[in-house]
Amino acid sequence: MILLFNLFNKPQSSSNSVTYSEFWSSVDSGAINKVNIQGETITGSGPDGRPFTTVAPDDAELIPMLRQSGVDISVKEPEHTPWYLTILISWFPMLLLVGVWIFFMRQMQMGGKGGALSFGKTRAKLQEEGEVQVTFKDVAGIDEAKEELEEIIDFLRDPQKFTKLGARIPTGVLLAGSPGTGKTLLARAIAGEAGVPFFTISGSDFVEMFVGVGASRVRDLFTQGKKHAPCIVFIDEIDAVGRHRGAGLGGGHDEREQTLNQLLVEMDGFEGNDGVIIIAATNRPDVLDPALLRPGRFDRQVMVPVPDLKGRQQILEIYGKKTSLSDDVDMEVIARGTPGFSGADLENLVNEAALRAARKGMEVVDAEQLERAKDKVMMGAERRSMIISDKEKEITAYHEAGHALVARLLPGTDPIHKVTIIPRGRALGLTMQLPMDEKYTHARNFLLDSIAILFGGRVAEKLVFSEITTGAGNDIERASELARKMVCEWGMSDELGPLAYGKKEEQIFLGREIAQHRDYSELTAQKIDDAVKKIVLEGNERVTTLLKENMDILDAIAAELLEKETIMLEDMNRIIADLRDEDEVGVKTAEERSVASSETAEEQETAEA
Repeated sequence: MILLFNLFNKPQSSSNSVTYSEFWSSVDSGAINKVNIQGETITGSGPDGRPFTTVAPDDAELIPMLRQSGVDISVKEPEHTPWYLTILISWFPMLLLVGVWIFFMRQMQMGGKGGALSFGKTRAKLQEEGEVQVTFKDVAGIDEAKEELEEIIDFLRDPQKFTKLGARIPTGVLLAGSPGTGKTLLARAIAGEAGVPFFTISGSDFVEMFVGVGASRVRDLFTQGKKHAPCIVFIDEIDAVGRHRGAGLGGGHDEREQTLNQLLVEMDGFEGNDGVIIIAATNRPDVLDPALLRPGRFDRQVMVPVPDLKGRQQILEIYGKKTSLSDDVDMEVIARGTPGFSGADLENLVNEAALRAARKGMEVVDAEQLERAKDKVMMGAERRSMIISDKEKEITAYHEAGHALVARLLPGTDPIHKVTIIPRGRALGLTMQLPMDEKYTHARNFLLDSIAILFGGRVAEKLVFSEITTGAGNDIERASELARKMVCEWGMSDELGPLAYGKKEEQIFLGREIAQHRDYSELTAQKIDDAVKKIVLEGNERVTTLLKENMDILDAIAAELLEKETIMLEDMNRIIADLRDEDEVGVKTAEERSVASSETAEEQETAEA
């Protein structure tokens, strides 16, 4: 840089520069009529206007000779550059180089944002008190999880209440649950309630392209945490770095394992980390390393379940307060119609209803918009632009009528909520059932009824049109899977007994089941296939008999579907009441059917006699 600066700062010789001798020769010949003297530099021009420049020595005869030759003379003071400016110009490149070097060195040492070595620093974001506005009032449906975390917040606010009895606050809390159940929302509520510094970071923020970055960021995270102790560190999706060590195809990931080892040491190692509480969230606690889950590291595993009926109602009321709802909206009805919905699903439902109401220019969200939004979330958006022939529409109507009628007639099944032949998502029609209450276990008869309901559409098509279509492909797949689980996992087969067959092999590094290990013989495999086939075929025969006995009701339901496209449970009950008494409709056992057939035979014999 200095060489280039001096090279370009070097005075350049002018193209019109002349020697001192040439200057005097021009003066003697009268070729110069005007000169300008400034220090030792003489500039001027001749009669033809050509400029020239020369440097004169300390010549005492210069002025007299010029006057004698009649040359016009002008004199200026020589320019004097200040000494400090001269030094600055001379040393500026060196100072610039030193300044750049100091800047980069400070960035490397301090780890500033974007610095050369900042990749080794933690990317956790510090939330000061008052920055997070979410509190436990905004969390509903997971009361047990809230109680366990409120205990930790009480310890941070008043530690002496616990330490005087010799109690030790849990070092870490693992929030485990299905996606969308509110784990991250719960962590934000802790940040809003705790009143202590709160660090947030994702598990994927630790490991990057450089070797050792993950372990370095873990060390820096706990260093920052100890400076702000007592504090809370929240690691979201910890399974990104906390998976089993030494697992996976082709061996473990060394860099990920280094990060996990450093995390294990920092959470409960030789030095300890007093005052730093780790809260982590994951929806795959089964793939985490056992050393991470032992007491002393993650002392507690708090399950964040899918909300029940009461929890769903509370969640809907929280989101309903943020939305303009009409007076006819009953959140209990909406909650009862959304079994299995997580908190994120319920938020999406309310938001979809608000978007529909806004598109229609409505001032408030009414019950109809919530119902339509629920159908969209559960069954997919309507595809009314899809062109379906009359024949396919009729087949779809009988298919869905078969599902609905079997579900309506079988005892102990979930009640029908809605039947539609409007295409939604990838389905040409849907039959929707809603349970009356929460179910956590299922009886064998309930599963057999479920298989029968799945075959209702296929059997109805075969009875009415004497042929079957591809529309029952998903029904057959689900029925076969359910029957195989009954035999292999739940021990519901009389032939094979209460044994589990087949052990699932799971590659922890991949995080999913990729194979099922056969721990039984070929003879047992044949028996399993026979038992599964028997369950499925018995369900098919059961549905065939049931629909043959109620063909008039099936035709009426299909006709109603073709006319209205969507019918409810009340419409089905009305159709059944119009055709026959409720007592005449139902499922007859094999014994009842044999008695009925024998009575019919006796009547025929009497008539013939």
